[in-house]
Amino acid sequence: MSEQIKISISGMSCGGCVANAKKHLEAVDGVEQVEVSLEDKSAKVIGSASVELLISAVKSAGYDASSVNK
Repeated sequence: MSEQIKISISGMSCGGCVANAKKHLEAVDGVEQVEVSLEDKSAKVIGSASVELLISAVKSAGYDASSVNK
């Protein structure tokens, strides 16, 4: 079942950071769509991946991340 998950991301400072975070999130199994916003310092992910896996992917990209309540 697909759902929308919002993740707060800190440490991004440019478009390259956004692309890097997006690439790592898209690589997670179950992810269907990703939108990363530098302005909001967040990502919206649609799919069936767990929040823990998404946060881990962002951290492996070199940024800090946490779940945002809906």
